Amino acid sequence: MSRRCELTGKAVMVGNNVSHANNRTKRRFMPNLMEVSVPSEALGKSFKLKVSANALRTLDHVGGLDVFLGKARDTALSPMAKRIKRDVAKAKKAAPAPAAAA
Repeated sequence: MSRRCELTGKAVMVGNNVSHANNRTKRRFMPNLMEVSVPSEALGKSFKLKVSANALRTLDHVGGLDVFLGKARDTALSPMAKRIKRDVAKAKKAAPAPAAAA
């Protein structure tokens, strides 16, 4: 599996180590990835995803996986995340809308 966040698409970047004498050698900047279990409220189950620390903070900020996937572009998502997004959308359509309190 590649070193890429399944939700944001954040991946390895390439750059140089630069010494005091200005010698340059190639290096890789790795994303801070963690394999976490993320719950989906609409589907009622959890999914194991390889996610960056930044994406985890964003999930907490926006209110969970379902909301995040609703706003995310399909180009950044992994195939599994796209599948989850499609299933969440189907589940939200099938669920009846809550009655408004008067």
